[in-house]
Amino acid sequence: MYSNIAKQENAHDDGIWSVAWGKNAADGVETIVTGSVDDKVKCWKWKNDKLDLSHVCEGHQLGVVSVDINASGNMAGSSSLDSHIRLWDLNSGQQVKNINSGPVDSWTVCFSPDSRFIASGSHTGKINLFSVETGSKETSLDTRGKFTLSLAYSPEGQYIASGAIDGIVNIFDMTTGKLVHTLEGHAMPVRSLCFSPDSQLLITASDDSHIKIYDVQHAHLVGTLSGHGSWVLSAVFSPDNNHFASGSSDKTVKIWSIGSRHCEHTFVEHTDQVWCVKYNQNGSKLVSVSDDKSINIYDTLT
Repeated sequence: MYSNIAKQENAHDDGIWSVAWGKNAADGVETIVTGSVDDKVKCWKWKNDKLDLSHVCEGHQLGVVSVDINASGNMAGSSSLDSHIRLWDLNSGQQVKNINSGPVDSWTVCFSPDSRFIASGSHTGKINLFSVETGSKETSLDTRGKFTLSLAYSPEGQYIASGAIDGIVNIFDMTTGKLVHTLEGHAMPVRSLCFSPDSQLLITASDDSHIKIYDVQHAHLVGTLSGHGSWVLSAVFSPDNNHFASGSSDKTVKIWSIGSRHCEHTFVEHTDQVWCVKYNQNGSKLVSVSDDKSINIYDTLT
């Protein structure tokens, strides 16, 4: 059943804008990483339905806007308003790389599925790919568009999708580096997007209060979902390939069915806008973070 199973109040000193949930492939340890406007990245161990703070990663000079965890679960990446991307060892909490992405030139960060690259969207509309090993910029994809707010890799790494401040979504084929689709379904900023586990669908979340579902191969709009009362700030697919979750400025977290395209449950635990939601590896749990400085964990097994 859907239920709120854990809550960490005052997890940061300011609003929490980003969260990631990873599992270490070597020892099975689950880590939740949060990034906040208080400039800090925090690593929390998730064990026996409890959150325990393991590391506070300091180094960013301004608010942290995005965090991600690599596929093997041993490294986190963070980007900040200070224009730096930092890579952190999750076992020690130590910084392993500091990448200067150029003036105001990183927003969302995400690891490639093979963990070799960390991608970042920029104010100029470019998607920059940095080598995790060397920290150097390896590739740049040009959307020829506006400020890139959101990024997502497809699970097998073939595609990368970007969402822009003007509502345009671009999909690139990573094998060729070519732009394959431009989706113009939203007229307001797209703050989050996510591929389905089978890479067949893409969901996009926008300030227009709507979530759109696209067929990736043909770039067809499959459905438009409404239900949030304000900006949709985050959307993420469940590993079960049948559900996805969303977080909104309306302070709610919603669970949606892909099959019926209806909202199955609404969580109302937060007292301020919900910036980010993420599932654990098997889709049995969901985490949400908010401007109310709290972290909520939900049971999502149906």
